[in-house]
Amino acid sequence: MRKAIFTLSLLVVALIGFNANAQEVGASGATIKLDKEVHDYGTIEQGANGECVFVVTNTGTEPLILSRCKGSCGCTVPSCPQEPIAPGASANIKVKYDTNRVGPINKSVTITSNASNEANKVIRIKGQIKAKPTGETTTTPENN
Repeated sequence: MRKAIFTLSLLVVALIGFNANAQEVGASGATIKLDKEVHDYGTIEQGANGECVFVVTNTGTEPLILSRCKGSCGCTVPSCPQEPIAPGASANIKVKYDTNRVGPINKSVTITSNASNEANKVIRIKGQIKAKPTGETTTTPENN
């Protein structure tokens, strides 16, 4: 009975090990990894620099090709590298937001690629844009 349990245990351990190895082998090809999923501008003033950068790394075994980067609206403009990203290499995805719009920022950029782990990757930008102070002058009794 002990031999049967021991043999069965060895078989289970061997199958688990084989399954884990098969999953690692199946992870070949291009894979995408980003330095962050969300860029938070915090609170910025209207008209401020609305550019940010996401660093994308190819952690796979084949070149990573970013075929499309699309903002969720016209106020969010991404710029993706056109050249393939070699295995182990990194590149920048630049995102520019139109900061002339006052209010909350909550936009997304969809990255379409040949990545085996995530062919469509969504990254986000968020924050708050406050209106520029107006240049109003106040009148005091001494000025009249």
